[in-house]
Amino acid sequence: MSDAVQPTAAEVRAAAEAVKTALDRHLAAVERRSGEDDPAVYEAFNQLAAAAEVYDELLYDRYDEVTPFEIPGAEDALPPYTGPEEPNALSVLIRRDYSVVEPQRLLAQAQRVEAADDDEGAEAAGTVHGALGILFGEFEPDEIASRHKEFGLEEGDSTLWVTAADESTEPGEWLESPFDGVDPQRVVCRFDVSAVFDDEIDDDDLEDELDTDLDEDEDEDEDLEPLDADR
Repeated sequence: MSDAVQPTAAEVRAAAEAVKTALDRHLAAVERRSGEDDPAVYEAFNQLAAAAEVYDELLYDRYDEVTPFEIPGAEDALPPYTGPEEPNALSVLIRRDYSVVEPQRLLAQAQRVEAADDDEGAEAAGTVHGALGILFGEFEPDEIASRHKEFGLEEGDSTLWVTAADESTEPGEWLESPFDGVDPQRVVCRFDVSAVFDDEIDDDDLEDELDTDLDEDEDEDEDLEPLDADR
């Protein structure tokens, strides 16, 4: 970054002061919390996260340094739950991503389904999008998730949200736009699966393995006897 666009030292100092102010406000909100999901605490948390992010960016741009802590952004956190304490109905929203890594395997599986259905003249299994329609029409999503490799698919990220409702919807009411109008404040719980988490675990495991290997190498070195010069 050139000097012309670098933040000034005064701007970095002001950002640091903003973090201190936001930190005091967050502590005060926590001390005055009215319940487990106090919106004032949530708002103060987001303000602290935003101030910390600005300071971190300016600190890096000006001094090539970073802060020793990381606060998740407001967009990564759900707001406090404000739905009914005893929901009369619920909705389960599921998204699973896949990559088509073996199209021929996918086509072959779809062709088997078509052959078993004795659907003469059917050509849907000859294209990838047609094969996907056949397989997802034949098998439940959970079965495809458990057998995805058989269908030439590779799992990506997935998420499951459970949302509370005051009453059940009318049949066919939301089918045209099933994922519109989801209120984050009515999300009872959510479960995310991502390769990002696996990568973090793998990195930790790799470090542990490296440490173990180094310790074993040191033990082996200690067990070695010096060679006799006359041998």
